[in-house]
Amino acid sequence: MSSQPKQEWPLWEIFIRSKQGLDHKHVGSLHAADAQMAIENARDVYTRRMEGISIWAVESKYIHASNPSDAESLYDPANDKAYRHPTFYTLPDEVKHM
Repeated sequence: MSSQPKQEWPLWEIFIRSKQGLDHKHVGSLHAADAQMAIENARDVYTRRMEGISIWAVESKYIHASNPSDAESLYDPANDKAYRHPTFYTLPDEVKHM
């Protein structure tokens, strides 16, 4: 037996876009040696019924999130920029999925 520590594969976050959807949704996590293996394993684990048309695999260490306790200071500045709210714009009927 080797005295070297066992190296664990990195954790990947998996996002799937369904046939009916326009966005990818987080469906779970898995360990894989690389991105290609993560996508192939995600296909086998998370799309057994052929419901997905696109898979994203993102190594967990590259995902950064805001702290929920900082939400007030993070989002409040947008309230003073009313022009950013969609109520100021009218979209033509030809524009879909907005």
